[in-house]
Amino acid sequence: MSSVGRIALFALVGAFVLVPLAQTIITSFVSTLPRAGITEGHFSLVNYLNILYSPVLKEAILNSIIYVVLNVALCLGVGLPAAYAFARYSFVGDRQLFFLLLVFRITPTVVLSLPIFVLFAQVGLENTPVGIALVHCVFNIPISIWILEGFIASVPREFDETAFLDGHSLPSFFFRHLIPAIAPGIGVTAFFCFIFSWVEVVLARILTTTGGKPITMAINALFGFRTDFGLVMAMTVLALVPGVAMIYFVRNHLAKGFVIRT
Repeated sequence: MSSVGRIALFALVGAFVLVPLAQTIITSFVSTLPRAGITEGHFSLVNYLNILYSPVLKEAILNSIIYVVLNVALCLGVGLPAAYAFARYSFVGDRQLFFLLLVFRITPTVVLSLPIFVLFAQVGLENTPVGIALVHCVFNIPISIWILEGFIASVPREFDETAFLDGHSLPSFFFRHLIPAIAPGIGVTAFFCFIFSWVEVVLARILTTTGGKPITMAINALFGFRTDFGLVMAMTVLALVPGVAMIYFVRNHLAKGFVIRT
């Protein structure tokens, strides 16, 4: 294919991806329903102001932030020690158990939705951001272990031995040496855990029947008999911002996240 053809192809693909995004951003600044003092189709910040002054929408954004941050923290807290064990120690069935973790990651969320709801309802974790964070750990911890194991395995064992000879305990070695050494891997892991929790809908809908709804459910609730598409697009833009920011910060390290020890 000639250079002109490649440029045309890239331009076509770019337009296919960027035109809907541009339309979303433009629509978010347009009032699609008439309001007091604002005519329909008028360019303004009214949609973003409505989000700012809406207790329901603000609560949805806050709920999403709470359970996503909590989920990422739990996945890293559990995934780091587990990944270190898989990378540094050998035991019977270690490889089989390592690959078995992916079963949890590829299991459809709808399969586990009913038993999870019954269990969480019995312990009082439904309709709370904490409940959503915990159930997302079922799917995010396996991928956390998978990614972090690859990064830790790429660090020579002599790195550990040198730190232990210098008198560091295992916790001290973790926080002072290992975590800084695999910081890109931690960033990639946090990115994948964040994205899954931020956009997941099935479990968030089932576990928030009356309260604690996240931003994805708030966007869905905006659709009705006469939908304010400007407000929907404004919420969509706000939902896209954290994901775009995460991609920007870990863009140079995403490929390293799938390094697998043979």
